[in-house]
Amino acid sequence: MKNIILVGFMGTGKTTIATKLANRLDMRYLSTDDMIEKKEKRTINEIFTDSGEDYFRNVESAVVREASSMANVVIDAGGGVVIREENLTNFRSNGIVICLTAGEEVILERTKKYKHRPLLNVEDPKRKIRDLLAKRAPFYAKADHCIDTGKLTIRQAVDEITKIAEAVQ
Repeated sequence: MKNIILVGFMGTGKTTIATKLANRLDMRYLSTDDMIEKKEKRTINEIFTDSGEDYFRNVESAVVREASSMANVVIDAGGGVVIREENLTNFRSNGIVICLTAGEEVILERTKKYKHRPLLNVEDPKRKIRDLLAKRAPFYAKADHCIDTGKLTIRQAVDEITKIAEAVQ
């Protein structure tokens, strides 16, 4: 089976859905954020704070190249990975890219208790979500498929992705 790469904004369910999907399809789960933290020996928040977003995006692209060369994996990709075309090209070399979406209210509700989201550690997180969603929308639209997780259960989302993955094999 081709790799399945889940992209989308933070709070759309990428991690939860990717782990369940990998389990169901007997594939390996892989998180690009976890790979980055392991490689850098510091958290995403620390990387953003100490080295800036450009540095982070460069490390992220290197990790995407590495992850894309693996087989039989479900990849949970960081929310901003799509802003670099090379990342989508690398993901597609061995997989199918599925964008998970949700409305800004759903995203705010799902992310409000987390302090490890560097891009949302601002005075008005709802406005930041709206701005980032608008900025990233054209990039997310380049995914092979999009699924709105806002009104789906985890199981329903996994079912839908499984159908898509099986259809493209």
